[in-house]
Amino acid sequence: MKKIVLIMVLLFLSYSNAQTNGENELGSWFMYFGTNQISDKFSIHTEAQFRYYEQATNFNQLLLRTGLNYHINPNAIATIGYGYIDTDPTFEDSSLDASFSQDQIFEHRLFEQFILKNKVGEFLFEHRYRLEQRFINNRDLRDNETQHRARYRLQVMLPLTDTFFLNFYNEIFLNLQGETFGQNRLYAALGVHVTENLSIQAGYLKNHFRNINFDRVQFGVFYNPDLRGLFKK
Repeated sequence: MKKIVLIMVLLFLSYSNAQTNGENELGSWFMYFGTNQISDKFSIHTEAQFRYYEQATNFNQLLLRTGLNYHINPNAIATIGYGYIDTDPTFEDSSLDASFSQDQIFEHRLFEQFILKNKVGEFLFEHRYRLEQRFINNRDLRDNETQHRARYRLQVMLPLTDTFFLNFYNEIFLNLQGETFGQNRLYAALGVHVTENLSIQAGYLKNHFRNINFDRVQFGVFYNPDLRGLFKK
């Protein structure tokens, strides 16, 4: 088991070092995720992310997302949801996408999602398929744009003990208009189960766009209280 973990870490590091880093600063993402069960078949997804070009400074993006999950079975979940994204792309006069100006960007986003889970030995696999309809507004230019995007994420979790675990994922973003490739995210983290419903993760993300790469440290809180008792009263 230790050899498998070492091989995965070495592969991750070799991939990261092979990439050209287009951003000199090590940025940071602070994240909260919640899944609140409200019935045997339905749960509510809640999410908030604060993203910075540097360490908790130089604001880049605020992302708020919520959705309704339908649990087909313990290993299959379908979701519909909404997200609000506020982006400042003006760090050192660079933008994530040449089609955007250097002004604040606001986005309303609808998404449809399907998750499949399976286990192979000690490894927990999760396949996430997502479609997004993005309604983007550049406030100063009064420029509105609608884009469509598909995403696929393969996540692998490996329990180390009852308390500690490793989490790896790779996610690719595909535009359904214009150039197909949008971005790719490669992630590795160490996680801790604090309680049955609460866990935290600290990790590293390599965010690769067509012409630029970003390195990000991440800190995530996952809180999943069961609310079925409240809805039965």
